[in-house]
Amino acid sequence: MKKFSTILLPLFLTLLISGCATWDGMQEDSADAWDATKEVSAEAWDKTKEVSGEAWDNTKNAITGN
Repeated sequence: MKKFSTILLPLFLTLLISGCATWDGMQEDSADAWDATKEVSAEAWDKTKEVSGEAWDNTKNAITGN
């Protein structure tokens, strides 16, 4: 049993370490995530401005009775 665990533990550690991402891969993934975040944030900002403008126009119309 001890011999079995002596072989199994290094094998498990080797598989665990081999699954780790490389630094270049992490940088690439981070850059992709940042680009996606910027794109979604810009779209959300544009939609917020649009909705806010419509709400402001509706409020003005409700006050003036138009």
